[in-house]
Amino acid sequence: MTPTTLLHPYIFRMNQLTVNSPSRSDIPINLEMATGEHWIVYGNNASGKTTLLKAIMSSYRITGGSIVYDFYPATSSRTSDNIVYLSFHDQYSCMAGNLYQLRWNQGLMSQMEAEGHHLPTVGQVLSPTSFGDNVGQQLYEALGIASLSDKLILSLSSGEFRLFQIAKILIKHPRLLILENPFAGLDTSNRQIVAHMLRTLMQASAIQLIVATCRMPHEMDGFTHVVTVDHGTITKCPVKEFHLPPTPTPEGQLPSHVRTSGEKVPDIILKMNHVDISYNGHALLRNVCWEVKKGEKWALVGSNGSGKSTLLSIICADNPQGYACDITLFGRRRGTGESIWDIKKGIGYVCPEMFRSYHRPFNVEAIVASGLYDTAGMYKKISAQDMKLITPWMEAFHIENLRHKLFTEISDGEKRMVLLTRAFVKNPLLLILDEPFHGLDANNRNLARSIIEDFCRQPGKTLIMVSHYDDDFPSCIQHRKILHKPIHP
Repeated sequence: MTPTTLLHPYIFRMNQLTVNSPSRSDIPINLEMATGEHWIVYGNNASGKTTLLKAIMSSYRITGGSIVYDFYPATSSRTSDNIVYLSFHDQYSCMAGNLYQLRWNQGLMSQMEAEGHHLPTVGQVLSPTSFGDNVGQQLYEALGIASLSDKLILSLSSGEFRLFQIAKILIKHPRLLILENPFAGLDTSNRQIVAHMLRTLMQASAIQLIVATCRMPHEMDGFTHVVTVDHGTITKCPVKEFHLPPTPTPEGQLPSHVRTSGEKVPDIILKMNHVDISYNGHALLRNVCWEVKKGEKWALVGSNGSGKSTLLSIICADNPQGYACDITLFGRRRGTGESIWDIKKGIGYVCPEMFRSYHRPFNVEAIVASGLYDTAGMYKKISAQDMKLITPWMEAFHIENLRHKLFTEISDGEKRMVLLTRAFVKNPLLLILDEPFHGLDANNRNLARSIIEDFCRQPGKTLIMVSHYDDDFPSCIQHRKILHKPIHP
């Protein structure tokens, strides 16, 4: 053991620590992160992972016990200078308002630039010299930031934006880097890139890492310990001694009104003819032709940045460029006088970015009911008929105990289950699920997958689903639509 290790044996030490957190957990925390350790913090949705992470950061008022830090060899003793926390449950939370929607609106981007708003490119924010050392420059290259340098930050895909966020945070050279769900939403290639980046950090820098997840990464090289969180109970063990607990396979009970639905459905649900979409002069979708028939179940796959979410935004009428394209939905050609509500009434939709629409103090019940009207919340009293429709779905997704809680105060995994419930409540003809299991633990993934399977067995139900994990797709999937990044001249 070196003298340095003797003098600085830990980066933080919790002794009987209790904090005033939203979970109101009074269970004392006794936990120490030794110098040189790197953790995976693992637990189910709503188990208390985020509470633990924020306690490490001293984000909550301490009500008992203590936490002591030793950030050596950092020169600053301030917690805010040494601990950086980055969560990926909501990709675009760092942007004000709903600016993330600009990546779907080329015209509005151009208008903002004309009005003097500066919309920076990746290269204007990050360069190889931004990091200040050889390790940082290696990470810049490993993350592939150079290939994104001339793209507007607001036009990045969710996966590309993830890599940009990670690279940007490394400029600060934190002593402790906390990443929550860093692999969620990334394709296989980019998950490998992030895993390589983490290994490089652990091996070649003074940064220590904590990665919090409800889905254990396949790549655990470099991590020394797993800290398991289970509703106030915290256990720490070496990686080699950790074993995943068994996962039950719960089944949701599909509401009876879905099973008896006799709605007439056109034979061709969706038809796209030579669809082209571009942003800031870069083609994202080029010559896309696609026909989806009644009752078909499709997996929409492709690498990060291939245009999957953009394609879905066109179908759902969220993308203004879609009105200039040759698209027929439910037998009606786009741009022939139908309103956005006409388009959406037959679609149940969820995507990772949907979190951004719900920042007002609506309770869970209101969020679910808003799916009946395709609004961002309920702006009127929920009727008895609405309640009759939503309650069975809330029971199916096991969220009925959350109905009176504020959406902003529940865990990220619980929010995902709420938004999934919202996508089903109007018994849609077309179910569009863009990474529906983003941030869900194994128990909730199994529950949601069971409901999707049962729903898709009903006559006339059509499914389009996106995921970067093959094991996420339900067994009912029959077809695959593969998108490739257009080759730019």
